[in-house]
Amino acid sequence: MHISLTPELESRVRSRVESGLYNNASEVIREALRFMESHQAWVEEIKLATLRGQLQIGIDQLDDGQGNNIQSKKALDALMEEIKR
Repeated sequence: MHISLTPELESRVRSRVESGLYNNASEVIREALRFMESHQAWVEEIKLATLRGQLQIGIDQLDDGQGNNIQSKKALDALMEEIKR
């Protein structure tokens, strides 16, 4: 397998090898992948907690009457276009 790294990432890998912590670039990449896999559940939980917080803000705003009452598909399409801008 051949992978391409940006110059910045290549420099970071090279510096890890030069530090003596790793024997070669493959070891650095393997360690990075193991770290990523072992922390994936934690990252997903943080993302989910953030999404829940944002959802709660929206629910609170709706409860306070700050929502938009959409009566038609045309009105929904107009709102979606406004959001895109």
